Amino acid sequence: MTGHATLAWPPAPIPTERLVLRESDARDRAAFIELFASPEVGAYVGGARPRDELERAVPEVPGRRPGLFVIDLDGAMIGMITLDRRDAERPGHVRPEAGEAELGYMVLPQAWGHGYAAEACTAVLAWFADVRRGEPVVLTTRTANDRAMRLAAKLGFTEVERFEEYGAEQWFGVWSPATPNG
Repeated sequence: MTGHATLAWPPAPIPTERLVLRESDARDRAAFIELFASPEVGAYVGGARPRDELERAVPEVPGRRPGLFVIDLDGAMIGMITLDRRDAERPGHVRPEAGEAELGYMVLPQAWGHGYAAEACTAVLAWFADVRRGEPVVLTTRTANDRAMRLAAKLGFTEVERFEEYGAEQWFGVWSPATPNG
């Protein structure tokens, strides 16, 4: 994650029941372009970007940075998960110093409705809870995004507040890892 030199990156690939969460590589470039050009994916994240602009802008190995996991199904990228530090300038914080870890994800429309986002996010949250013991994770989504609201609840995020940002009502929640007794 940006701003945390103590976090070893990249981690070993994280297998789940059906997926592998891994660092990106060159074979993922077309899927990254597809993700950012998709009107369905873009509906709640500021809109799709023009494909020709993406073809020029996306590097040969896209998304190669700390905190970005590719969601891999049978050897192909179907989406991505990000863990980034939440900007102190933005509304929504659970720590006075801000900079919380914020979970984000995007999945290609053809992979929607199969529980892949829940499976992948659950694994990333477990990994994070292990490497950053006791640190909360926050999530923001538009209240109008029913799928994202259901997923936030399923993952165990609890509402902290709602606010207006990007011209829409946003839901802001926090996830805290279960603290083992003893």
